[in-house]
Amino acid sequence: MPTTAALWTVAPEPYDSPVAAALWRAYYTEVSDRWYLLHEGRRTDPAELEREIAAKPGDELAPPRGQLLVARYDGEPAGTAGVRLLDPATAELTRVFLHTGTRGRGGAALLVGAAEDAARSLGATRMILDTRGDLVEARALYARLGYEETARHNDDPYAEHWFTKRLRPARGG
Repeated sequence: MPTTAALWTVAPEPYDSPVAAALWRAYYTEVSDRWYLLHEGRRTDPAELEREIAAKPGDELAPPRGQLLVARYDGEPAGTAGVRLLDPATAELTRVFLHTGTRGRGGAALLVGAAEDAARSLGATRMILDTRGDLVEARALYARLGYEETARHNDDPYAEHWFTKRLRPARGG
């Protein structure tokens, strides 16, 4: 069931659709360029970018253990959020992204809320995520949405902050 607010819609999307692939490329390009500009003063090498995008197609975001959601603003693809079940009670939030031109319009909270609903539908009672220190907007969003910073829960070399949130049962459930 799509989630809607004003001009936003959020709905499941196959991880390997052309829309999902284009959004994954935009997401990965932005976070990779931000890291390289901060740490090495350069953008991502195009060949490296292509290798990394190809190496992480997103198949872990396919049902029955995952879900990729696409947000559309006024009908146009604007962002993504992915959920993957790590164990029967724990889901991981990943690939949260909105195109720059659509940020600040309420889409991020709507997208994360839809991801939490997807996690609940997979049986999760807790959502975890990781992010980097330079992604200050993401850290502020997660804190605003009730995520609490916690101890390290993975060995991702780029992760610097880890968050968790207990998922309340769905209304009426």
